[in-house]
Amino acid sequence: MTAAQGFSGKAAIAGIGMTDLSRESGRSELALAVAAGRAALADAGLTAADIGGVLCYHLNDSAGVNQVAAVLGVPDGSWTNEIYGGGTQSASILADAAMLVDAGIARAVLVFRALNGRSGRRMSRVALSLRSADQFTVPYGMLGPVHLFALAAQRWMHDTGATEEDLAAVVLQSRQLAAGNPRAVLREALDLDAYLSSPLIAHPLRRADCCLETDGAAAIVVTSADTADERSPRIHAVVRGGGPGASTMDTAPDLSTLYSAYLAPSLYRTAGMSPDDIDMALIYDAYSSVVLQQLEDFGFARPGESGDYVRSGATLPTGQLPMNPHGGLLSEGYVHGLNNIVEAVRQLRGDGVNQIRRPETVLCTGFGGSYGSAAVLVAPR
Repeated sequence: MTAAQGFSGKAAIAGIGMTDLSRESGRSELALAVAAGRAALADAGLTAADIGGVLCYHLNDSAGVNQVAAVLGVPDGSWTNEIYGGGTQSASILADAAMLVDAGIARAVLVFRALNGRSGRRMSRVALSLRSADQFTVPYGMLGPVHLFALAAQRWMHDTGATEEDLAAVVLQSRQLAAGNPRAVLREALDLDAYLSSPLIAHPLRRADCCLETDGAAAIVVTSADTADERSPRIHAVVRGGGPGASTMDTAPDLSTLYSAYLAPSLYRTAGMSPDDIDMALIYDAYSSVVLQQLEDFGFARPGESGDYVRSGATLPTGQLPMNPHGGLLSEGYVHGLNNIVEAVRQLRGDGVNQIRRPETVLCTGFGGSYGSAAVLVAPR
């Protein structure tokens, strides 16, 4: 169950924009989306009149795409679409935008994600129901994503021998790198003792293992590579899909298996690459455990060795595979993964957070369980 699309650099990310990230923005989702969109347009050197398509993804917690397009002044008749979904869309929406450009439907496409994830509608506060599959999970305490992923982490740790110190390695690196990121919500230092003192939310996940609830917005502008400037990263390959179960897990044959186990071969085949060709990874880090799983599934660490891989320094900016140099969703903030895409663009342009060397290829991921997406962005040549 996988869809793959190779673009061979036909589309580029010509502009990026973000609002401040906070726990209380004091602004509506519409105001956040418009601010990020205007910043992305300015960064691309374009105006709303140049936009022929506007896309967003959300979970009924965002401003409407047509409303945002109207406030920005995007021409009538432009292609607009709202995609229902969260992390699974953060990489694959690049393909949706690139296909509009490649098909000649739009010369430039604006993509945004805006939410008041802390002061507004919070994912951690879900309405209880017993609809469909919920009847098999809610009575047993599965009240939201953290409970589902905690259960999956328990199984994965049992099978691989991973420890809480392995989870801590991911969190401590995230905080270490976020210290140099002025946009990050969490920049204070964290050591192992402080990590172990962080309250448990759902075993084995502590509060520090969970991504932030954040107010903010991010936006990108995708154009034809022919019209983009020499600094704009190209969209090289995108894959989307996974295995049975998705985020519900009650129908999954193995609840600990993430989308990455299903998609990695397709991604490398579509991109014409191997793990050795990836210079940097912007990993969807909703929880610390899933970072380790993705490192193994995408072939950067051998099964059961991802914790050691992170502790070795391999994922620091000076390491073999720099990962989430801005602090990621665990420390910078949670804009449902689109802020990770923004940082990937910065890194490829050479003006990222903790930029040490100029990468040529960057892996970007996003998921919601056994279903998700991944993209390879490349530096212009």
